[in-house]
Amino acid sequence: SCREQPIFSTRAHVFQIDPATKRNWIPASKHALTVSYFYDATRNVYRIISVGGTKAIINSTITPNMTFTKTSQKFGQWADSRANTVYGLGFASEQHLSQFAEKFQEVKEAARLAREKSQDKTELTNPALNITSHQVLPSPIISSNGPGEDKLFRSQSADVEITTEKERLKKMLSEGSVSEVQWEAEFFSLQDNNNKLVAALHEANANVDQWKKQLAAYQEETETLRQRVAELESQGAHDSSSENNKEDLSQTLEELEILIKAKDEEIQMLKSQKCGRWEAEGEREETLQKLQELEACNAELERRLHLAEQTLAETLAEREKIQNEVTKVAEIMDVKIFELSEIRQGLAKLVES
Repeated sequence: SCREQPIFSTRAHVFQIDPATKRNWIPASKHALTVSYFYDATRNVYRIISVGGTKAIINSTITPNMTFTKTSQKFGQWADSRANTVYGLGFASEQHLSQFAEKFQEVKEAARLAREKSQDKTELTNPALNITSHQVLPSPIISSNGPGEDKLFRSQSADVEITTEKERLKKMLSEGSVSEVQWEAEFFSLQDNNNKLVAALHEANANVDQWKKQLAAYQEETETLRQRVAELESQGAHDSSSENNKEDLSQTLEELEILIKAKDEEIQMLKSQKCGRWEAEGEREETLQKLQELEACNAELERRLHLAEQTLAETLAEREKIQNEVTKVAEIMDVKIFELSEIRQGLAKLVES
């Protein structure tokens, strides 16, 4: 209504007492709803209202004789005799429950003051009723004769009925299972936590699958590097005398060093990504072990590359040494050939003479 204005709002899971058993709680909705205090300035009335879809789940007018009871750290309830039911609210935290309870006490006190002002205004505007009430109230005797006594009889009967209703509601509240109330209140928070854990588990599984794929790719590349290293070693052993093979081998070694450096950087990046994510403990240990194995393989490849470079250097040194020796032998052979040619010329001259 346009004459009512919200003065406080919060979110909570709404329950109503089972009218059949008066012991169990029935959830009014699957999700938390907005629960608000409204004030009607025209009628000077306070109400608690909660709407689910197009249906009013809670429409409770606050009266001075109502009491809001905290039954657990996150659950509270109150009885509404006009609606003939008991409402229960499950909050996300104890702070929200305390705020709602404090506002309930404030609204209850405001409703009491409003009722007292209304009664005072009625007595001032209707002095005849005021005189009658002062004349009748001191008499404790209930009689069935006369209109005045009949009014008193009905008033005390109403008081007895209200007292009986209060006792019935108190008994109904006391008979309610506190543990069941707590379970119902905690159910939704546990469900939310479970959804969060499931999402985190799915994310961890996706990360583990991604790391497995990367590890398989690294293993394939490592195997390829091993084959290339073996080919280079065989080429270094059989074709050490070829200059072209030397240039190809040097270029291939540089490429391997660049690849190994890139793989080391990817491994470091994978480690840093691994530290920032939540994952299952068993999968994480397995992934760490495989990463360690991969690092060991890379170290072995680097060692073998270093040995290949040393072998190549030694081979080149030996080849240069052999070339130097061949050059020396060639020079000696040239000298010997020159000397032989001179000897032959001398012998030819001797024969002619």
